[in-house]
Amino acid sequence: MSDRTFRLAIYLNGFVLGFVLMGFEMLGSRFLNPYFGSGINTWAALISVTLFALTVGYFIGGRVVDRWPSPRLLGVLVLMAAVTMVLIVVPVGGLDGDPIEWEYLGETMMIAVGEAVPDDRAGVTLAAAGLIFAPICLIACYSPFAVRLLLVSTDSSGQQVGNVYGISTFGNILGTLATSFWLIPSIGSKAITLTFAGITVLSALMLMLMGRRR
Repeated sequence: MSDRTFRLAIYLNGFVLGFVLMGFEMLGSRFLNPYFGSGINTWAALISVTLFALTVGYFIGGRVVDRWPSPRLLGVLVLMAAVTMVLIVVPVGGLDGDPIEWEYLGETMMIAVGEAVPDDRAGVTLAAAGLIFAPICLIACYSPFAVRLLLVSTDSSGQQVGNVYGISTFGNILGTLATSFWLIPSIGSKAITLTFAGITVLSALMLMLMGRRR
């Protein structure tokens, strides 16, 4: 794989994962609304959990890539993000004993948190963390990995950092708008979750393939 192709693939995956990351945050509001409402507390919880997950992911990604600068390892982390998305919609049993109306793991978690935590603000924050922290944290590892993998000399370090974060942020913008304006009104939350997970799996497989060819 040529250096130019490698760079383009890194940028493309940064855009795609940026789209998924913010789209998944917006989708979190759809999951939380039936149990915690759509008020300021819900959005404060979602935004705070997202920022905390990004913080942790950046730190972890930076430390890991300095030890193992491998596209294949990055692909494994991205694949783990997809798995944590799918876990949210894994069916675990019927609602109130009804075998037709299935309850999903994410719903079970939110119901349990709502019953166990009397404070609404703490409850919605914990529920938001249970839904979106792991996928967003793992996807956030991508940016420091991408910068390290692209960095061939200190003369271009600023440009590479700017390109990675600029392209991924553009993906964030489109993911926010597309999910809020089109996906959520058009299809169900579980279908969107599986769609995002599928896109993330494709990104992970591309990164693993890049690791073999690099």
